[in-house]
Amino acid sequence: MIQNPIFFLLIPITIIVFYFNLKKKKEAAIKFSSEKFLKINKSTFKCLFYKNLWILRLIVLILLIFGLVRFRLPNQQTKIKTEGIDIVLVLDTSTSMLAEDFKIGNRRLNRLDVVKEVVEDFIKARKNDRISIVAFALKAYTVCPLTLDHKWLLENLKRIKIGLVEDGTAIGSAIMVALKRLENSIAKSKIIILLTDGINNAGSISPSLAAEVAKTLKVKIYTIGVGTKSMAPYPVKDFFGNTVYQLIKIDVDEDTLIDIASKTEGKFFRAQDTKSLKEIYSEIDKLEKSPFEEKDYTEYNELFFVFVLPALAILILEIILKGTWLIKIP
Repeated sequence: MIQNPIFFLLIPITIIVFYFNLKKKKEAAIKFSSEKFLKINKSTFKCLFYKNLWILRLIVLILLIFGLVRFRLPNQQTKIKTEGIDIVLVLDTSTSMLAEDFKIGNRRLNRLDVVKEVVEDFIKARKNDRISIVAFALKAYTVCPLTLDHKWLLENLKRIKIGLVEDGTAIGSAIMVALKRLENSIAKSKIIILLTDGINNAGSISPSLAAEVAKTLKVKIYTIGVGTKSMAPYPVKDFFGNTVYQLIKIDVDEDTLIDIASKTEGKFFRAQDTKSLKEIYSEIDKLEKSPFEEKDYTEYNELFFVFVLPALAILILEIILKGTWLIKIP
C-alpha cells in the first residue's frame, strides 16, 4: 500500500535536472594548445567509474523519494465491536440451591455449583457481548457490572456462594437490580436470564410489577426454573456434626416465571438435570445472536527504512571512494 503517491512526481523532475546538468559544457581547468597531448587510447575502469558517479547520486535521490512515498505492508487486522447484546445473568443463591439433585459426570453436586459451570460455558460463548451478574437471596446484589472483560467476569462468578446474604427468594428485587445494570445501556438488544429454584417470598417489589417495568424498558427476560420435580437430596448436619442427606421437596413457582417471561416476550424453561440446563443455555445462546457490526482496522509495517538505509549506505560509499580510491588531485 502507498501512503503518499504524490511524491512519485519528484522522480521525473530529478531525472530532468540531472540530464540538463550533464548537458552543461564545463570549462577546462587546465588549458592546452592541442588535444593530442591529452588523448588516451583506452579509458580505465577508474576513470569510467568516476565519470559516472552521478548515477549513484541519482539512485540515492530516487531511493529517498521512495521513502517519502511510504510503501507499507499490511501486518494484521483488528476487529472492533460496535454493537452487541447486553446480558444480565441473575442467579438464585438461596439455601435451597444446596440441594444435590444434579450431576456432572459421576459427581453429585449442589444446584449452584452446576449452574456456575454451565453459566461459565455460556459466558465463554458470548465473546462479543457485555455481560453482568446479579445474585440474590433475601436481597439482590451486583456481583459484576456489564463488562466485555469476560476473564474478570468469570473470576467474579467463582466468588458467588450461598450464605453471603440472608436466606430468602426476592425475585422481584433481583429483576429490578438487573434492570438498574441495564439503565445506561445503548445496546439494541437487552436481556435478563433469571434462574431460580424457589418461590418469591422476600423483597418489597413483586415479580409481576418488576416484569412490567422490564416490558416498559424493552428488556426481554428468560426465566429458568431449576431443580427436580420429585424429592431432592438436601445436606443437613446430624447430632454429631456430620453431613447427612434428607429427601425434601423444593417447589418452583412456574406460574410466576411463565408470567415474567410472557410479559417481556421472553421464554420460560424448566431444568431438572444438568443436561437440560446446558440445553437451555445453549438454546438461549442460539435465540439471542449478537447483531453486532465490525470495523476492520489494519496495522501496517512501514517500509521507509528499506529505501532510506540503502540510500544512506550508497551516499557514505561515494564519500569514502571520493576520499580514497577516486580522490581528485588538483
